[in-house]
Amino acid sequence: MPLTITFLGILALIALISVARLHAFLAFIAVSLGVGLALGLKPLVILEAVQKGIGSTLGSITAIIALGAMLGKLVAKSGAAQRIAIDIMTLVGTKNARWAFLVTGFIVGLPLFYSVGFMLLTPLVITVAYRYKLPALYIGLPMLASLSVTQGYLPPHPAPLAILKQVNADMGLTLFYGVIVAIPAILISGALFGSTLKRYTTLPNPAFIAPDLPKDQMPSAVVSFLTVLLPILLIGFSTLFSPMLPADSVAQQILLFVGEPVVSIFCAVMVAIVTLGLRQGKSMPTITILLADSIKDVAMLFLIFGGAGALKQVLTDGGVNQAVADLMHNSSLHPYVLAWGMAALIRVCVGSSTVSGITTAGFVAPLLAASGVNPNLMVLSIGAGSMMFSHVNDTGFWLFREYFQLSMADTLKTWSVMETLVSVSGLAGVMALNWVLTYSY
Repeated sequence: MPLTITFLGILALIALISVARLHAFLAFIAVSLGVGLALGLKPLVILEAVQKGIGSTLGSITAIIALGAMLGKLVAKSGAAQRIAIDIMTLVGTKNARWAFLVTGFIVGLPLFYSVGFMLLTPLVITVAYRYKLPALYIGLPMLASLSVTQGYLPPHPAPLAILKQVNADMGLTLFYGVIVAIPAILISGALFGSTLKRYTTLPNPAFIAPDLPKDQMPSAVVSFLTVLLPILLIGFSTLFSPMLPADSVAQQILLFVGEPVVSIFCAVMVAIVTLGLRQGKSMPTITILLADSIKDVAMLFLIFGGAGALKQVLTDGGVNQAVADLMHNSSLHPYVLAWGMAALIRVCVGSSTVSGITTAGFVAPLLAASGVNPNLMVLSIGAGSMMFSHVNDTGFWLFREYFQLSMADTLKTWSVMETLVSVSGLAGVMALNWVLTYSY
């Protein structure tokens, strides 16, 4: 019975978001209340669960999301991303422009939200396409694949981070495994599939041609790369070297502290304020306004995460987690495949990778205890599933179509296929890595 109620709750959530067009936060709250009553919880107990779920979810990720938005805004406004794109292009040459943008998308996509990366880099793609008479889609799709993969797979992006917190995975290991899985996924969905798109020669929207900043107004390449990659470097350094130090030593505690996502991104923001703000001639009041504006870009994410946390807590208090664990204990499907499939189904129906990922994480969390699977790989499998087949109910679909001026059919043949390849190749990478880890010991 609890599983039937849960399934009906998911259907109701999908219908409210995709059919009734109700805001995701309101849909989550409505379904949480309804499911709680159906599970036999008392009204006041349901309200306590909703409050507890919102608080526990937002308490662990709010600071990271806010700091990530601040870093993204500074990178966008300083010209650091433009510097990275230009230098990589210079290094590989015009004939290899698609590879330059693929690498740029991966580097810029590590710390930046997808929408920020898209709106930051796509005008550069369009500008290069017009300037060098290159097919915009041919050189741009590899970059978009990189942005999609980093958004779906890698913390500290919001959805992977929320999934990571729910399944108690390790940030450093998830990021390390994520990069291993991400590289072949990008090569398949971006480089390989993108190489088949030369025939799409429709001119992109000229309104999005990026204004070129003079070189003397852009930060240097060293500053741009180091500032953008600083959170990843700090987390990676901590993960690699902290186990080598004496347990509970001062040095180990410092490394572990610096490797925490909140601390590492905070350090990057403070460095960016200097390197991408003050040293670029911006005043501190101007920088403060930019940082405040960045929060507006992610404010709705907080509500969505809070609503998902509320539903997760209601399901937990209603005994659904244990029912799922009991059912899946004897399931023939591998837990990674099951999690991927659930995330993929919600993604296709709802259209939001964020909603898909964090909703699925709440349902499959009990699988970890029941099956003993690697929580770090579980984060990646859910993240891969959450990228499945973006179509007309996804804002990214329309954003892509508007920038590249494609027909509906061509958008489905390019963008939607690319996102599907991101998802499927991600699952394949997770299963392959799981096999390696299982049989290497």
